[in-house]
Amino acid sequence: MEKRILLEKRGRTDDQITELILDNCRSTYIDGLTDNFTALETLSLINVGLVSLKNFPKLINLRKLELSDNRISNSLSHLVGSPKLTHLNLSGNRIKDFDELKPLQNLENLEVLDLFNNQVTLVENYRDKIFQLLPSLKYLDGFDKDFAEAPSDDEEIVEEDTCEDSDDVSLAYLYNDDLEEDQEDWKSVEGDYNQGDDDSDSDDEEGIENCEVEEASSDGPREDDEETEDNDDDSEEAPTDATETGPGANRAPGDAGDSRKKAVVSDVRGKKRKLDGTDSDG
Repeated sequence: MEKRILLEKRGRTDDQITELILDNCRSTYIDGLTDNFTALETLSLINVGLVSLKNFPKLINLRKLELSDNRISNSLSHLVGSPKLTHLNLSGNRIKDFDELKPLQNLENLEVLDLFNNQVTLVENYRDKIFQLLPSLKYLDGFDKDFAEAPSDDEEIVEEDTCEDSDDVSLAYLYNDDLEEDQEDWKSVEGDYNQGDDDSDSDDEEGIENCEVEEASSDGPREDDEETEDNDDDSEEAPTDATETGPGANRAPGDAGDSRKKAVVSDVRGKKRKLDGTDSDG
């Protein structure tokens, strides 16, 4: 046990230790634990093999003592040197009768006692007698006088944290704020995304319109080129047949401009022939 204590101290002095866990270290007696552990509040000696509490030190600030699964049958009087003790676990030991428990009357602050799996629990009216023996006791073997279950250590810790943090902002409030911020961010992102889709759709529509305009413009020059070629052909044929270029010539609809151009050319050529003396009237 002494070597285990040195290991658990981790270089700290005895008066700096507030919790000491020595479970399963295997020892029949207390060894290496002294009165110098003045700050010690929690001591655990589960399944060590203790047969007695001889040499148990005076631990003035000890509040919780775990001694379950040992072979202790008496010597509980050695616990009197720890007046602040509130929790004592002696389950799984060899305590047989109430006389062995009487020294616990001197622990005026004892509130929780566990004697489960001891022979003394088989005595008639065991619970009533223990509560009478220890007036300060609130819970015996996990239940109070009315068989209401004692709160677990985790529940006690949660209640303490709730009382201490009553002025702080709750996690639910923070979570809701974060959730609202995330929703706002998502809405903004979704809006940008939808705006981007609208812009891309409008760009696509403009592109389609531009393509149609370009196709129309590209088709336009082809028709003009065809009309120009037709005009060239007609202008070449005009000198051979004067009647076709005359004012009364039959033309297809839409060729009025071409007819006027051809008529002017014919008049010019006729005047030229008169001047050259080639006209039949001359």
